[in-house]
Amino acid sequence: MPVLRLKDITLPLGKKTYVMGILNVTPDSFSDGGLYFDPDSAYERAVLLKQQGVDIIDVGGQSTRPGHKTVPPEEEWERIEPVLVRLKGFDIPVSVDTFYPQVAARALEYGARMINDVSGVVSADMAEVIKRYNAAWVIMHNGGIPEGQWAPLYVHNWLKEAAHLAIELGIGSECICLDPGIGFGKDVRQNHQLILNTASVKVEGFAYLLAASRKRCIKIPAGNCEFNQCDSGTVAAHTIGILGGADIIRAHDGFGGVQAARVADAIRFSDIEG
Repeated sequence: MPVLRLKDITLPLGKKTYVMGILNVTPDSFSDGGLYFDPDSAYERAVLLKQQGVDIIDVGGQSTRPGHKTVPPEEEWERIEPVLVRLKGFDIPVSVDTFYPQVAARALEYGARMINDVSGVVSADMAEVIKRYNAAWVIMHNGGIPEGQWAPLYVHNWLKEAAHLAIELGIGSECICLDPGIGFGKDVRQNHQLILNTASVKVEGFAYLLAASRKRCIKIPAGNCEFNQCDSGTVAAHTIGILGGADIIRAHDGFGGVQAARVADAIRFSDIEG
């Protein structure tokens, strides 16, 4: 049975869907920018996500909304470090959303177990950090789809190549989690195709993360609602992904994400005995 290893924690794959709760400690994230910028507010949010039943908390100090201004590594670290201090001793794993190897190393030293890297690059520097701490590494496709290509097949091939490159850099397959990059360089239809065809996008033997929460591909068909009113639409998208075999869903609304995962799992495993 394939697993995902986060340092000393092993998550079996294929028996349940895990929920990654989002904790943005940024002033400008597209959905919740500024809400948890204060370390005390961030900690309270983490406690709430834990109470809602999430399996992983993903702490991010860098906005990835369209048109965002990239902050340097020192500023990113200043945002997340006070939160990581408060989260030491949490009994659920902490992930850090960063593409800076130096920030990743500090975060893993502080007790994080997973690095959620949205760079779209399988870098030797990041691989060295992941290997040193035996952590999990989310590798995401970041970019558009060439004209005439079917998005699910194109992204599948990219993820497969990225995973094999990471293995060549010394990372075990059990430490790799692949992400199709919903909302990163793709149009709405392409994002919908990736969600609908999750089973085709996945790469056998590797964990798969679906992160569609409150993104434009949810917002637009839901009637162009405000981002923080898109949670029901997010549940719909994530449920489709779960039925296609997504191992982890990343959600702003922990309660909704956990309910979606539990109900979708009950349905998809209903024909399995025992």
